[in-house]
Amino acid sequence: MWHVSPFVTSVFFILGVFTLYQVLYDGLKTLLHSKNIKIDDDSLNSIFGVLYMLIFIFSMQATLVGTPISWQFMNFQLIGLIFCAYFLNIKVSTYFFFPIMVLYMFFNGSIGYWESWLHGFILMIFYISLNKLRRRQKYRHPFVCYMLMGTVFGGLLWLCMKIKFALPIATFLEEWSYLVIFEALLYSYVGMILRDSQLKLKLLQFANHDALTKTENYAAYTEEINNLFDSSARNKLDLSMMMFDIDHFKQVNDTYGHLAGDKVLQHVADVVHTVINANDPNVKLYRTGGEEFNVIFPGYDLDSTEPIVKEIFAALNHLDVNIDGEDISITISVGVSMISKKDTKPNDFYTRVDSNLYRSKRNGRMRITVA
Repeated sequence: MWHVSPFVTSVFFILGVFTLYQVLYDGLKTLLHSKNIKIDDDSLNSIFGVLYMLIFIFSMQATLVGTPISWQFMNFQLIGLIFCAYFLNIKVSTYFFFPIMVLYMFFNGSIGYWESWLHGFILMIFYISLNKLRRRQKYRHPFVCYMLMGTVFGGLLWLCMKIKFALPIATFLEEWSYLVIFEALLYSYVGMILRDSQLKLKLLQFANHDALTKTENYAAYTEEINNLFDSSARNKLDLSMMMFDIDHFKQVNDTYGHLAGDKVLQHVADVVHTVINANDPNVKLYRTGGEEFNVIFPGYDLDSTEPIVKEIFAALNHLDVNIDGEDISITISVGVSMISKKDTKPNDFYTRVDSNLYRSKRNGRMRITVA
């Protein structure tokens, strides 16, 4: 009969717990973002991480409460705390940590043992120390510092259990060594996950950003307008959009060259970003075509967009771009509209804004058409 070592099953169990955490966290984050519920990722990470690990620790211990082997899952629980303190970097106040520690000892039936109190205080110091180690990433060898701290505190915590349960020295050393191995595996595993996440983030940024103007591109615009259109229609929220392009941009390229045209596009994007950031960072700029840009105004009706639209219009129509000592003056044509009950899909909204832009160009350019 084939048997699997308890150590091997423990490794897979630990990795499974943290993989499940990542899957649930990503799913929750996606759900909240799709519902336009505003909560920053750090706050969500802290709240969900603490709740997940508390459920994990208490549910595991529930099977051993009142037994002489209530120490058996301690390595799993310590790894959970290390994950929260170091890798999720969740700062837990002492005023919050201490009551949880007392509640756990009461739940475990160990509140009357001095060894449990000592164990709890060492655990608090360990958690706080891991937090500080994580926040001070100035060490040349972070893995060595992490392992040194984990080994020392792990040994002290298991020493408390050895004294309390009169564990044989062999058991004490075995459990301590298992903890050290688990700590090293956790560091490698989380490092791999983080590298993968950072790679995906870079690929996403590459896919959704225009390299020339540093704005988000048509792909990002399409994803955002689909989400905002559905949310605005469902929740009866305002949504407006401005579309503009640079008048006679082809002449700039033909006369001064494409490098000059690129410089004009960069200056235009910089100016619009400056105006938007000074007014409302929730308003977003997208480069959706060669010389065409879209600005999305979540929660804005037409009257609310007017100050920002006019400020962008005035700033760009007075913009001179210096190319090799020669100033190039530009003008823009603008179309503006807001979501309508008649719109059944985002493209209906887009087409109306585009039609307003076309009217501006047909009626002499350098003007704003709102409808």
